[in-house]
Amino acid sequence: MVITDFELLDTLAVELNLRKTAERMFVSQPALSQRLQSIEREWGTPLFIRSAKGMTLTEAGEIVVQYARESLKLKEKTREKVDALNHNVQGTLKIASASIVGQYWLPMILKKYVNKYPNVKISLVTGWSSEMIENIYNGESHIGILRGVPDWHGYKKLLFSDHLYLVDTELNQLSDALTTERPFILFKSDSNYYREIQNWWIRHYGIPPTRTILVDQIETCKQMVMNGIGYAILPGISLREGEASYFKHPLYDLEGQSVERKTWLVSYDASLELRQVKAFVSLIEEMLIE
Repeated sequence: MVITDFELLDTLAVELNLRKTAERMFVSQPALSQRLQSIEREWGTPLFIRSAKGMTLTEAGEIVVQYARESLKLKEKTREKVDALNHNVQGTLKIASASIVGQYWLPMILKKYVNKYPNVKISLVTGWSSEMIENIYNGESHIGILRGVPDWHGYKKLLFSDHLYLVDTELNQLSDALTTERPFILFKSDSNYYREIQNWWIRHYGIPPTRTILVDQIETCKQMVMNGIGYAILPGISLREGEASYFKHPLYDLEGQSVERKTWLVSYDASLELRQVKAFVSLIEEMLIE
């Protein structure tokens, strides 16, 4: 088996569909099917069960796919060690980022990074911080950019804190949220963020909001607010001056302290030895000083 066979098996085990796998790998479906048959002949046993509903890994297929994935990881780690021998910054920088940071903050960082280090390839996965920290724990990424208070005992650096705001086009003071008939718009997020919002609300108002709307993305939530559908509590990172006319009320706890969300950069010490990772961390440190 060659390395592209490993990539084929890895992708097919995820998609469990020949057409989708062919599209992802930019090959024709007949060519992919022939390649899979050749791999199965090499192993002397079927690796997938075909059906009208899709494909399923056989017991042998699970073993071979695991072998393929371990081989791909070994190749990648070997490539990183070889690249580290060179003076140029190159290789692949693998980042796992909280979605909101990946949407509103990370793009400008990556723009500067790729301009400065054009030989580095960027691999980026985004999602909830609870998912991204698992990605780091499993060694799938070099760097994690996480929100809240991550349970991490390796390298951890505070990037920034942003205030939480109650945002609306009509409510001109916080107390109006208790009496309005307008819906409170929420977006799906980590349970820690929900808990923080719920605790603040109950401590200040004592009763839950009258009406709520739940959407899947923060940007959907924000656009509904900007178009006058209701109000929301949004982090400052998601708000830009001049976007629309709206009221922005900062949240404070009962002790008068601002309610904020922290963003952290985390990594393993071994990852920080890689030139592309070290360069990324150095770039961020320079930007934080500016």
